[in-house]
Amino acid sequence: MKSILYILLILNSSIAFCQSGLGFLMEELPSDSLPPNTIQSHSSIIPKAWQACSPSKDDLITRVKKKSYFGISPLIDLQADYKESFNYRIGTGLQLTSGLGEKWYIRTSYLQGLLNYDSLFLPRAYFNKVLTNYSTYGDWRGRVSFSPNKIFNFQIGLDHNFIGEGCRSMFLSDYGKPYPFGMIRSRFWRLEYDVIYQFFREKFGEGWKQKNGATHYISFNATKWLNIGVFETVVFQPKDTLLNRGYEVEYLNPVIFYRPQEYALGSSDNVLLGLSLHAKFKTHSFYTQFILDEFFLAEIKAKSGWWANKFGFQLGIKGHFKVMQSNSFYRIELNSARPYTYAHLSSDQNYGNQGMTLSHPYGGNFAELLGEWKIQKSNWLFKIFINYSLRGFDKDGFSYGGDMYKPYTLRPFEYGHQIGQGQGNNSLLVILTASCIPLKKSKIQCYAEFQMRYNSMLNHTQFIPVVGIRSQLWNDYRNY
Repeated sequence: MKSILYILLILNSSIAFCQSGLGFLMEELPSDSLPPNTIQSHSSIIPKAWQACSPSKDDLITRVKKKSYFGISPLIDLQADYKESFNYRIGTGLQLTSGLGEKWYIRTSYLQGLLNYDSLFLPRAYFNKVLTNYSTYGDWRGRVSFSPNKIFNFQIGLDHNFIGEGCRSMFLSDYGKPYPFGMIRSRFWRLEYDVIYQFFREKFGEGWKQKNGATHYISFNATKWLNIGVFETVVFQPKDTLLNRGYEVEYLNPVIFYRPQEYALGSSDNVLLGLSLHAKFKTHSFYTQFILDEFFLAEIKAKSGWWANKFGFQLGIKGHFKVMQSNSFYRIELNSARPYTYAHLSSDQNYGNQGMTLSHPYGGNFAELLGEWKIQKSNWLFKIFINYSLRGFDKDGFSYGGDMYKPYTLRPFEYGHQIGQGQGNNSLLVILTASCIPLKKSKIQCYAEFQMRYNSMLNHTQFIPVVGIRSQLWNDYRNY
């Protein structure tokens, strides 16, 4: 039954029609247009909806009516690097885009490829198969979007969603693998309210084990320049040894609060709460996120380092400016999470999907400072990315809170937990990238990259050159 549901979900995202358009899950660029400072502007949910309905300039368009169209564009993913040995990735595919009037929109893409990579450069594809000397992957993503009016937007698909203004997100990011989802978005007065129903899975023996999630995010514009966001999410297993409850009916309610509902159900589901702020000053922004997994105020006041005080935060500033008549973008960001944040009793309830995090790529037990600068002129883009991090890894068979896929019951002690505990590691990452778009208005990017990675735990420095050609439809992260 689950397989049939997934097949129908993917088919729906492949053959339906579409609405007034969606943006892409891509990094911020210097040439990006800035949203105006208005009471109605909300920018923290990506991809953005309610855009003008128009096909991409590089699509091969068959126009049906004045406001309807069907488009097709090729996809390419070619990459090579040298990391102690030569590695490659080769993938090709197609993207289909269709619009019907101003209410329906569909976008679906499939890219099939193979590689001989290590885990550092694995594509975040939904389908993977590991063979003897290489791996194959099938990256299938799609969305159906319907906007019946100016207030509501409904989406269904297999894709990522991102919440936040940062390079990373402590709430919900696109660093892991895509997942089936349904979404309700509503916008009225100074509010945008988003509900996401998520369908995750984890490897279990030779098969897969299902787990589900439900997320609420409220975006409130207190003024034209200040936005306040409230986040909550719950991860739960649809089946355990005692009960097969499927997708919990109580969590389908789009207006409940998950923490009291969890207690009412008598469950041990994993609930996380969050608060965000975003302040805009001309072309510059200050943003922050605070994520709360669990805490006990008396233990925080006592500064005891109790293991169950699990929380994290983000502080950042970013902005656009001109340099030598070229568009430029900068960002400085601090991220941190205490040990055992996002973890739970098992992988059935942790904040992950298919062995990867749903939030920050480091999980818990880390502190990170990153900076990036991009300069863009015509079809050329140059980037500098620098990341310094302190992380704590497991040792002696105990979980020290960095790997969310280790149950927190494996902790070595109750008190005295701090960031970087366990096998501490300081790392430095520097990435220099030059890229160009050979055909103006296309999404095909040619790039050359050079990485320097230092790891104090191994006292080892790596220098990794990377070259490639790819379609810019989603982020291909290598910056962690």
